[in-house]
Amino acid sequence: MSEVVIAGIGQIPVGEHWHLSLRNLSAAAIQAARRDAGGLKPQAMYIGNFLAPVVSNQSNLGALLADNVGLDGIEAYAIEAAEASGGAALRVGYLAVASGYVDVALVVGVEKFTDQVGTGLNTAVAQSGDYDYEAVQGVTPAVQAGLLMQRYLHQYAPPRQALGALPVLCHANAVANPNAMFRRPLSLEAYQRAAMLSDPLNLFDMAAYADGAAAIILTRPALLPKDLSHPAVRLSASSAVIDTLALHDRSAPLAFEAVRHSTARACRKAGIQAADVDLFELSDNFSIYGVLSLEAAGFAARGEGWKLVHNGEFSRQGRLPVCTMGGMKGRGNPLGAAGVYQAVEAALQLRDEAGENQVAGARRALVQSLGGPASTVVTHVLERYP
Repeated sequence: MSEVVIAGIGQIPVGEHWHLSLRNLSAAAIQAARRDAGGLKPQAMYIGNFLAPVVSNQSNLGALLADNVGLDGIEAYAIEAAEASGGAALRVGYLAVASGYVDVALVVGVEKFTDQVGTGLNTAVAQSGDYDYEAVQGVTPAVQAGLLMQRYLHQYAPPRQALGALPVLCHANAVANPNAMFRRPLSLEAYQRAAMLSDPLNLFDMAAYADGAAAIILTRPALLPKDLSHPAVRLSASSAVIDTLALHDRSAPLAFEAVRHSTARACRKAGIQAADVDLFELSDNFSIYGVLSLEAAGFAARGEGWKLVHNGEFSRQGRLPVCTMGGMKGRGNPLGAAGVYQAVEAALQLRDEAGENQVAGARRALVQSLGGPASTVVTHVLERYP
């Protein structure tokens, strides 16, 4: 397997882009990534998307998006893994380049959530769970997260307000991110006053669904342009692991076993320990998922994740900075595109281009995407190169 590096990155601000289509969103990110990569032309495009066939009435995204940016004749198709689709597309691109079958791969994450409005969107997003046994009964992703939070409060008895520490941290990190949807800080007092979404989950415990597109150009070190204006980032390892789709099929729902296995496998492939990373871009689509991911990945003991977040262990100045550009809570959650945004943000940190959000001395990052309640977990290790 060959070394794989990120030659270029591109993204557009996450938000409600009512006037733009899937084509428009992706084209802006693709063009930015190709410019950043010194004009490298990809032979393949892998697209992370969750909802386009239902919400945008559009399948066959490979042909649509490649043709729209003049990449006629290349290999191109979408990769679907619910909210982990962007991470899964990055893994496919990594494997294609590492194997030698593709010299330059383009990975795109795109979602156009605002192509529809109304209650039907809840039904669309609930496809990430088990339709036969959960969604058809009205169990949406927010309901699942509420059930897990209720169980966590019962089992470990943290103060309820302590679970607001992660949303507060994410909003603080998003203030200086020009591509974030929410650029105002959140106080713990405002968090506590928020309306209930799915008791005990409140409005600030869930990342807002939004539109967005981000892109990454992957290649091998020998093919990097000689005049590349920024450091390359090595994609050192990748891992994808599944758990049961339905929560009721798990013997320990709070364990997030797929996170544990995916983190361990990715770190093992990269030849590191989890403790060796300088930052962790985790999936905080729900605040309880962020806490459970920290525990499952080994950065906190079971039932202790909330305490370490509350104590500042995971702030930008802490032991392990997480969600350094605001995470999904502050940046907004573009669903199938989120995993590519996470990798772009980690690459900015490793290139020392994160501005006010820069983690000092960042050399290695862990990036993790969750599909459903950690039913699909995709983890990557990124390192500054050389």
